[in-house]
Amino acid sequence: MNSIPNPIPEDKQHFIALALAPKVGPVLFKAIVAYAGSALAFFSFTQTQVAKIPRIGRRLLEIRQQRESLLSKAAALLANQDKEGYRLLTALDKDFPNRLKANSDAPVLLFTKGAADLNALRTVGIVGTRSATPYGKAITKKICEDLLPYQPSIVSGLAYGIDIEAHRAALNLGLPTIAVLGSPIHLIYPAAHQGTAAQLIQENGSMLSEYGPGSRMLPGNFPARNRIIALLSDALLVVEAAEKGGALITAELAFGYQKEVFAVPGNLQATFSEGCNQLIRKMKAAIYTGPEDLAEALHWSKPGEERMPKPLPDFSSREEEEYKILTHLQTKGDTELDQLAHVLQIPLGMLSSKLLSLEFEGIIQSLPGKKYKLLG
Repeated sequence: MNSIPNPIPEDKQHFIALALAPKVGPVLFKAIVAYAGSALAFFSFTQTQVAKIPRIGRRLLEIRQQRESLLSKAAALLANQDKEGYRLLTALDKDFPNRLKANSDAPVLLFTKGAADLNALRTVGIVGTRSATPYGKAITKKICEDLLPYQPSIVSGLAYGIDIEAHRAALNLGLPTIAVLGSPIHLIYPAAHQGTAAQLIQENGSMLSEYGPGSRMLPGNFPARNRIIALLSDALLVVEAAEKGGALITAELAFGYQKEVFAVPGNLQATFSEGCNQLIRKMKAAIYTGPEDLAEALHWSKPGEERMPKPLPDFSSREEEEYKILTHLQTKGDTELDQLAHVLQIPLGMLSSKLLSLEFEGIIQSLPGKKYKLLG
């Protein structure tokens, strides 16, 4: 008698299992997969092979001993998606946000709800103080109204103050909006925003979290989610912020990721303008005066306008093999694996490893038929 086939792809299950392993954060996960070739291959390694993986050390050798337990957890999370109303995405799924792949510390698993495109053509993050003033709320609404012709997705954190105002303004205007949670996907925090969260899922929005059902809600989760907001945003706009706080952390992260950062200047004597004014003074944010500032920085155009040319990416700082791969895809277009190996004279094993690393970074995408294309 034929056995019932497992509906869960084995490689995906192992990918999730490794990501769930204790002490394995995104950086170590990517180091393991880059060395082993896949999570599935890692779990087949001998103890000697595991010990040779850079940065893993002996303290993590027990991961392999937890293989069955981790695979069981991964299978349960995948099987419960429909029942609990979430979707589990891995960094190798086509719907996983490409903007997250370029950073080594970005999550490799995401739990999502809602139908908004996580790879929208244009995204703007809007953050600020939890104690928004009437001026801050009005400016947030005006910013979303002014951005309407460009049709960006509005990204924020569903927190009190500027965050929730940004989500509500986007919903009222029919703009897609993405809420990045610091809580597990099944738990809305603060609870007062459950109504907006429900509307967001029902309409043109999505929620996402790197914390799955059953995860504990820890204080450190909220500063950690700020990096996701920063990475998802083509431009980050700080509306009101005190000298210290989550909005400033997000702005600093976005600046470090070389994102376009803007700040709304405020009254020099107002507490909730200190953060914005400080960002401008330190030249970590440009002054926001209107939507044209973003459009110019991001080479956006309105419907019917001539599209502003976007400069080609520069790969000159890449190591030799990556430079060859990227410049070939840039000039020749989509190319099959075997053809890349032949034209570039890179051994197939090394080429496959480099392609996997570049795909993790969100620079290239694998296509059916073992083809690869350059993104961006």
